[in-house]
Amino acid sequence: MQEYVAKILVAGPVGSGKSTFVRTLSDTPFVDTDVLASEDIGKVGTTVGIDFGTMDVDDVRILLFGVPGQERFDFLWEVTCNGAHALVLLVAADRPACFVEAKKTLKFLQKFIDVPTVIGLTRTDLSEEWPPEEVGIYLGVPPDCVVNVDARSRESALETLRILFEYVAPKSNSLRSEGSFSLV
Repeated sequence: MQEYVAKILVAGPVGSGKSTFVRTLSDTPFVDTDVLASEDIGKVGTTVGIDFGTMDVDDVRILLFGVPGQERFDFLWEVTCNGAHALVLLVAADRPACFVEAKKTLKFLQKFIDVPTVIGLTRTDLSEEWPPEEVGIYLGVPPDCVVNVDARSRESALETLRILFEYVAPKSNSLRSEGSFSLV
């Protein structure tokens, strides 16, 4: 039986790997809200609702809520913030325009939540990317909160959550502090 629940919001620009990240980590059937894109967004499908998955780690049930990247769905961002314990903001490192969108998204979300945040740089294998330190400066977060992540790899996605829980969350006290758990 799970003693604690941690709600993690997974956000970021279109095509940054949010649905893939949630799908990769979920131990239960993944709730997928992708449909064919009705406009040119650089990919065939797009998320139009809230993707959902869960995973259990020790005595913690982790609820993963992936939100659409398109700004027209920002009402879902706001609704999903309710009760969130942490934020994983994914950014496609090979798309410079994504950093502008990510900064807007982060500022929007920070109006509703003040929670531990990790910036996950995806698609780092496709081109030269900004160093994490510079991304942190641009987005206004400490450099140790910026990590490379392959959303397709469970090991890489778990490492992102491990950093969130072990390094970032203890500094904020928004997640339980009376113990620890392992994401290995």
